[in-house]
Amino acid sequence: MKNIHFIAIGGAIMHQLALALQRQGYTVSGSDDEINDPAKSNLAAAGLLPPQFGWDAAKITKNIDAVVLGMHAKGDNPELLAAKALGIPVFSFPQYVYEVSKNKTRVVVAGSHGKTTITSMIMHILKHQGITFDYLVGARVAGFDQSVQLTDAPVIVLEGDEYPASVEEKRPKIFFYHPHISVLSGIAWDHINVFPTYENYCSQFEQYLKGMESGAKVFYNNEDSEVKRVVDVAAGHLSVTPYNTPPFHYEDGTPVLDTAAGAVKVSVFGRHNLLNMQAAIDVCKELGVSEADCYTAIASFTGAARRLEKVKEEKNLLVYRDFAHAPSKLKATLNAVREAYPAHHLVACFELHTFSSLNEQFLSEYAHSMDAADDAVVFFSHHALSMKGLPPLDPSSVKKYFDRADVNVIDDKSALEAAVRKMISAGSAADSKPVFLLLMSSGTFEGIDWNNVSSQ
Repeated sequence: MKNIHFIAIGGAIMHQLALALQRQGYTVSGSDDEINDPAKSNLAAAGLLPPQFGWDAAKITKNIDAVVLGMHAKGDNPELLAAKALGIPVFSFPQYVYEVSKNKTRVVVAGSHGKTTITSMIMHILKHQGITFDYLVGARVAGFDQSVQLTDAPVIVLEGDEYPASVEEKRPKIFFYHPHISVLSGIAWDHINVFPTYENYCSQFEQYLKGMESGAKVFYNNEDSEVKRVVDVAAGHLSVTPYNTPPFHYEDGTPVLDTAAGAVKVSVFGRHNLLNMQAAIDVCKELGVSEADCYTAIASFTGAARRLEKVKEEKNLLVYRDFAHAPSKLKATLNAVREAYPAHHLVACFELHTFSSLNEQFLSEYAHSMDAADDAVVFFSHHALSMKGLPPLDPSSVKKYFDRADVNVIDDKSALEAAVRKMISAGSAADSKPVFLLLMSSGTFEGIDWNNVSSQ
């Protein structure tokens, strides 16, 4: 299958798969009704940007060996219908990734949170050791030019996603990778638009484990009660190993692992990240890397993009951003900052951006999720609500769900900028502490320039 057409080629990972296949000598084409940067620029540079946006059934010919269908495409897509009429094989993204990695050792990192970080850490260690491998990860990782690589390497490391594979195949993506080694990092209800109840969501991970080949290796978060329950009921046929947060202490805001071989200073902070680190080390040991080499490699890992990523540092001010958007992620990220920077005045700014976070049925899950901050502000845009087809939200209604009397809920971009400026200034003056501004969102806060907002 060397002639591949992508329906919805502009997706963040879809376009990266298209580029990876082109680098391997495949003939690639694609369509989409809207493509934004960075996908637009990346596809244009490779000569893969469609000349016009939109769908065209004429693009589907008998010369095409396979079609890869993105989640963005709908069931009545004319290109999809044309492919079916011609009998051309149609694959969802994960189905096609499996097709091209059938002969590899497949490592899949699954769970509600920590997937990108653990995957990135595994990649970092393997690269540091000079081990050849392929990968798929949902963020930019330092030292890697792209987020999807497909070669003839014997191992592939995959960030697994429980979201549906496509409009044609509505089961979670992780069901299709069939891993030999997997991580189950944590379970906390998410994607309410697909999984309407907590029980329904958790059952997806039970099905994932039950579908794995007998004897496959699973490393699971021993500090997550739901993960342990799922492993107990669904992993009897698997080789399971728990992992925990490794012993550590802080030295001037920097975590130091207390290992049998001595102290190991690392570059990421937060208990949740050290827990992620332990999972990555366990996987790499399973792949043949010694524990000592794992520690040597991980010491230089600085994090994946937008995962507790430093934006700015100057006198009396630190600015970090994080992809946190689910309640459990907010709590973990805020607790990490609070523990690592106890002498700072913590200003937490969170954007409701996902379908779940903007859905009033789900908002009660955020109760007390921002309690660790000295000042807390929640932002949402009416544009995001409109784009997701959700009804309007009232700031006063949102406020009550966070169950924090002084949380500031704002639905205007300019008002948010002004509020954060005031919090930075007032926070420093109030207790003569340096300020730590933590920005948490899977979006962009409507494109706010935080360097400008945080100028002192």
